[in-house]
Amino acid sequence: MKTLKDVKVGETATVVRLYGEGATKRRIMDMGITKGVEVHVRKVAPLGDPMELNVRGYELSVRKADAEMIEVS
Repeated sequence: MKTLKDVKVGETATVVRLYGEGATKRRIMDMGITKGVEVHVRKVAPLGDPMELNVRGYELSVRKADAEMIEVS
């Protein structure tokens, strides 16, 4: 299983499934990360956390812990 955390800078991936429960999963979905959406990894902070994404035409920063809950292909 490949997660968003494993995607390299400059690559684009498609969301397959979201893991997590309740409020955490809802927060990820509210940010626009839902099944079938393409996510482009723009850059990663120098210490590795957070990572900057391009989702649905806007910039979004996501912590690595949250990125592990997003399965991609």
